[in-house]
Amino acid sequence: MSPVRSWFGRHPRAAATAPLLLAAVLVTLVTYEGVALARQPTRPHAIVWSAGIMVCVCAVPWPKIPLIPRAWTAAAISWTATGLLFAGRPEIVWGMGEAIALLVLLSSVLLYAPARTAAVLGPLLGLGCTAVPVRDANPGRFTLLFAVLAVVVSAYSLLMRAQLGQRVRDLEAVRAAERIELARELHDLVAHHVTGIVVQAQAARFTAVSGERAAASFARIEEAGGEALGAMRRLVRVLREGAAETEPVAGIAQVRALTERFSRAGPPAVLYVAAGLEEWLPGDVAAVAHRVVRESLTNVRKHAANATAVRIGIRVTGGGLEVRVADDGSSAVKLAEQARGGRFGLAGLTERVTAMGGELAAGPAPEGGWQVTAVLPLDAE
Repeated sequence: MSPVRSWFGRHPRAAATAPLLLAAVLVTLVTYEGVALARQPTRPHAIVWSAGIMVCVCAVPWPKIPLIPRAWTAAAISWTATGLLFAGRPEIVWGMGEAIALLVLLSSVLLYAPARTAAVLGPLLGLGCTAVPVRDANPGRFTLLFAVLAVVVSAYSLLMRAQLGQRVRDLEAVRAAERIELARELHDLVAHHVTGIVVQAQAARFTAVSGERAAASFARIEEAGGEALGAMRRLVRVLREGAAETEPVAGIAQVRALTERFSRAGPPAVLYVAAGLEEWLPGDVAAVAHRVVRESLTNVRKHAANATAVRIGIRVTGGGLEVRVADDGSSAVKLAEQARGGRFGLAGLTERVTAMGGELAAGPAPEGGWQVTAVLPLDAE
């Protein structure tokens, strides 16, 4: 958005009165010229006055009339009047109101018209503005004045157009990056919940459970499925609409809830969070910590079928915030190839941690099993 439109957006009353003020100024100029020309009524004077009125009317931003038709009409009227006056005997005829109206239209066209239209219509308006004072028998300094004004207005408008174009491109790049990030978020959320559903369904299938325990397993499956569907619908809706919803960023509180949900399906997970950490931890760091824990727990369900416990630790070390997730499993769950995923979770997690200036390591734990360790920088205030 241009600075002018941005200012008008913050001041709606000024935006409502600006067209009226512009119309009043143009009408005043045209009226003054009409009174001056009426002292010597001639055909050239009538042409100048009529053209000035119509061009000024076109320059006023009417809500129901688009800019391009108004600009084309003004250019056609101005050049027609100029041609008729050049064909006759030179007189004192040119009008300042028409020239100023053409400058207003020139600026608007160069700013907001499509590129091809602006490339044709812009020069017509600029040269038309310069040609208006040339109609006079003694154009003198006014020709140079309006030629300079046309160049200045054109240069400023093109500069603003370039800035607006760059702003639009930057915004599109940010939206594209956000959509890619939302796609990764969708993968991580759905993979986490669906993996849990598959594991619980396998446990219910191959384990002799009573009716009461089976009902509890199905309840957990239903809960995980509902959460997966809700997350998927929310993120897909955002991807379709192209605008992110405002909601709290996941943090330590969500890590606690995530750990509790994971423990209900097993194996049990133990969470340790350093005292007081939740109150001062930056939101972006907490969000990445949540992402590390969620992806690690998803991998535990995929790759640690015989794990009996999972340990999650979040604490501050000399290198920053350390997030460590370890399990004691050694064999993977036998999932179908379609359910195993495309190995995007850990890769995306590494990219996110690295982008923050941190480090991520995943591999066998010294005491057995598997562990994921992320160290996130904490900038000192």
